[in-house]
Amino acid sequence: MTDWATVSNLATAFGTLVLATATFSSIRSASRSAQAAERAVQAELRPLLISSRLEAPDQKLIWQDGHWTHLSGSAGYLRLHEGAVYLAASLRNVGPGLGVIHGWRVGERPQYADQAHPPVETFRRQGRDLYLAPGDTSFWHAAIREADDPDYALLVQQIKEHDRVNIDLLYGDYEGGQLTISRFSLIARQNDEQAWFCQVVRHWSVGRPNPR
Repeated sequence: MTDWATVSNLATAFGTLVLATATFSSIRSASRSAQAAERAVQAELRPLLISSRLEAPDQKLIWQDGHWTHLSGSAGYLRLHEGAVYLAASLRNVGPGLGVIHGWRVGERPQYADQAHPPVETFRRQGRDLYLAPGDTSFWHAAIREADDPDYALLVQQIKEHDRVNIDLLYGDYEGGQLTISRFSLIARQNDEQAWFCQVVRHWSVGRPNPR
């Protein structure tokens, strides 16, 4: 004879299993959709800094001590003046989001293509907020005024020898997220000892996969 109670229990268990499977699939699908939407929002906020174009307009830069210069497109700036080292670069934000520069450091010479990004805690904090609008040209600038600073002697030597100087910039979106490190090289022009080119050489993403 058919044990209808057992059949009923089995049918109930099967139905519960089917419902659980459907619920699990629905949750996974919703999670994937939420992750995709989050990535899309982040992509809309993400800045990416490179050197500006040669035809970019000149910019007047003024440091807090009154030192100033005009910076042309695609230019860098390195100057030893009255015992202080002044640094600057003409930049362009090619990302879709507003960029905020958080800090900088003197970068090492690149040796390997798979070199890891420098630790975030090694960056100097910017003395003022620097914002770069999406699709627009702006600048970065900084200064070292103390002769006992660990980077002072090296920068003075590189300026006097017209040697290439690498500068790492730490920046992110206007919400403080999506930290990125970009390395820029300031290269002396052969026909002008006080003029420098600026070019970007590497990008690292902090906390997410790198762009290569």
